Amino acid sequence: MTEHIDLNPQTLAITAGRPEVAPDSGLNAPISLNATYVAGGPIGYGRYGNETWSALESAISALEGGMTLAFSSGMAAIGSVFSLLPVGAVVVASDQGYSGVMALLNSLDANGKIDVRFVNVAKTDEVLAALAGAAFLWLESPTNPSLTVADLPRLISAAKAQSCGVGVDNTFATPLIQQPLLMGADVVAHSVTKFLSGHSDVVLGSLSTNDPALYSRLSETRKIGGAIPGPFESWLALRGLRTFPLRFERAQSNAMTIAQRLEGHPKVAKVNYPGLASNEYHDRAKGFMKGFGAVLSFTLHGGAEESDRVCEAANVITHATSLGGIESLWERRRRWQGESPLVPESLIRLSVGCENVEDLWRDIDQALENA
Repeated sequence: MTEHIDLNPQTLAITAGRPEVAPDSGLNAPISLNATYVAGGPIGYGRYGNETWSALESAISALEGGMTLAFSSGMAAIGSVFSLLPVGAVVVASDQGYSGVMALLNSLDANGKIDVRFVNVAKTDEVLAALAGAAFLWLESPTNPSLTVADLPRLISAAKAQSCGVGVDNTFATPLIQQPLLMGADVVAHSVTKFLSGHSDVVLGSLSTNDPALYSRLSETRKIGGAIPGPFESWLALRGLRTFPLRFERAQSNAMTIAQRLEGHPKVAKVNYPGLASNEYHDRAKGFMKGFGAVLSFTLHGGAEESDRVCEAANVITHATSLGGIESLWERRRRWQGESPLVPESLIRLSVGCENVEDLWRDIDQALENA
């Protein structure tokens, strides 16, 4: 199908990455199960390219506004970014970011590959001070799992003004809410496993950039490192992407309702969701975000054991890690050893799905009461 850059993201998610229109052409991209290609074409070999990857990459590119590469996982994608940094490079990153990324950065730092400065990305002055002499700024906003919000436009602008590269993990917000490349970021990462594919059945990642030289370097890194996506997984992700705007709209609406009700529950100490007017990041988020997302977290007055009991008492919500699927999931994040010690022990992260919101709330309420 013809792609138009003036289309809204909700339309692009449905139309981008389709085959060219011709008599009897298929509406959907086929699954290309080929490891070997006849010589003379642009692909060359199954580790260098694949028609199904290309379709998925084209669709994500349309949403993020840059050229996209798909990877075997979100961590494979992010690891490829950090692999490009010179030895000893100073990296500024969130002290409450995704635990997998924090583990990677800590490992690279311990082995002398990079020098990491962990900061609270929601405290703009702290981040700006840490940028002195830095080579790369890695931002995640809203952060996982505390839902703090960084001032992305200001931080990206400040970093670029001093020739510091900028990468943004856009998994929580998605391109429906914010497009960091348009703010000046060099590269945007996604765990495609989450909202973009949305059905908890694939593990994939992506990187998007509008810098041709950076795209070429990342492509070469994927080719040499071999962190390639599977064609079938790519096809599933592309199929999931077609309903992404619908799923996200419903899940985001559910999240707002649940956050508001949790805020008034006597067993809940604090709700972290920038959509709440009482949230400390509400005004900042409204300044550049087009929504507040479908993930929230909350802490209880009780401790870790009570939070575990709450998660285990649910009947509709699944007690599991991950997020962004059509079904609701929750867990106590500090049950994982790699989670930031700055995250409260009782914090429960809730990825809100597309179920009926009243069914979800009854399940949450009974879990809180029965725990």
